[in-house]
Amino acid sequence: MLRKLLKHEFRATGRIMLPLFGILLLVSVGANFSSRGMLNSDSSLLRTLGTIFIMLFIVGIFAVGIISFVLMINRFYKNLLQDEGYVMMTLPVCVHQQIWSKLIVSTVWFAATVVVIGLSCCIMAFDIRFVGDLWHGFLNLLDYAVRINHLDLVANGAAFAVELLLLCVLGSFGLCLRFYSAMSIGFSFPNHKGLLSVAFYIATGIALQILGGRGMALVNDSWFHRLLLGWEPNVSVVAGMHLGMWFLIVLELIYCAVFYFLMKKSRINYKISRKIFDV
Repeated sequence: MLRKLLKHEFRATGRIMLPLFGILLLVSVGANFSSRGMLNSDSSLLRTLGTIFIMLFIVGIFAVGIISFVLMINRFYKNLLQDEGYVMMTLPVCVHQQIWSKLIVSTVWFAATVVVIGLSCCIMAFDIRFVGDLWHGFLNLLDYAVRINHLDLVANGAAFAVELLLLCVLGSFGLCLRFYSAMSIGFSFPNHKGLLSVAFYIATGIALQILGGRGMALVNDSWFHRLLLGWEPNVSVVAGMHLGMWFLIVLELIYCAVFYFLMKKSRINYKISRKIFDV
């Protein structure tokens, strides 16, 4: 059933995100032509068009990023906290599947947004000479990897890539869950739901800053701190970096679990919230 929920979520969100991606890529092509000749043209009309394309490109980047973020919040709000929540709860699925469908779809769109923005920047800055320099740089890096212990380099690079990917996925989950938990707690009250949601979001941010500061003070100048910095003589720098990555991954897991628990337990005096979280 989770697959059907994902299909429904992708269909509902794709109607908004895919056209935005297409528009941004088209605008990036126009911005490329603008930077390559239109801005330096003798024609005032071409210079004006070039300036418009550049401005549209900048606005498009911000718009795609903001809309993907707002869409993540809006889908949770409309599907589970408004009257549509009654309909969603008639489906033969548990609340965990509902939440996971939102988390997975939001993470996919966040990743797609980063890729599309990066691709649009590459299109905007595309130059055949740049491609040649990039290819030569790749060949030099490959030659360097072959001349040294390339197997260790490739293995550590792949391990760091997997760890970074896992950390990014958990970071996306944590971002979504923090908003979801704040909205769930705020909408558990009969009045001032939106205001309380904002208040709980700010309160969790303050709590995280206090806990982060206390944690940094405890770790500072400790053996673990020296290990993460690669200052321990019995542990290599690469091993310390891997340990640091897994330390961040574990912290992110705890972060996600806490906000998931808060969201699960927020079911006070609100009829839709009761239906959603009473599992």
